[in-house]
Amino acid sequence: QLVESGGGLVQVGGSLRLTCAASGRTFSSYAMGWFRQAPGKEREFLGGTIKSGSSTYYPDSVKGRFTSSRDNSKDTAYLQINHLQPQATAVYLCAEDRSLPTLVVVSPEFWGQGTQVTVSS
Repeated sequence: QLVESGGGLVQVGGSLRLTCAASGRTFSSYAMGWFRQAPGKEREFLGGTIKSGSSTYYPDSVKGRFTSSRDNSKDTAYLQINHLQPQATAVYLCAEDRSLPTLVVVSPEFWGQGTQVTVSS
């Protein structure tokens, strides 16, 4: 199970740290990734970490805007978002897969339910 938290209403320019708590599986056996889904738009991959957490991957479209990390001792992944703008309003989801490339290119094996982030101007 994956449970996201930390979303909410935030002012333009603000920051949030989203949390994804994992359970029911060996957390360190899975790569973790973050996505967002805005109304009327395709789901967008934001960043991910390999199983150990020693390496992260971001698509060029979002580099510098998001920071993905994980703490395997806590079975938890994080997404730091800074300088939020209204276009960042979306449901943010975490996901797991045994392979980071599969998570990014194909589809993750497991998904959380998402947490809503709304950026107000």
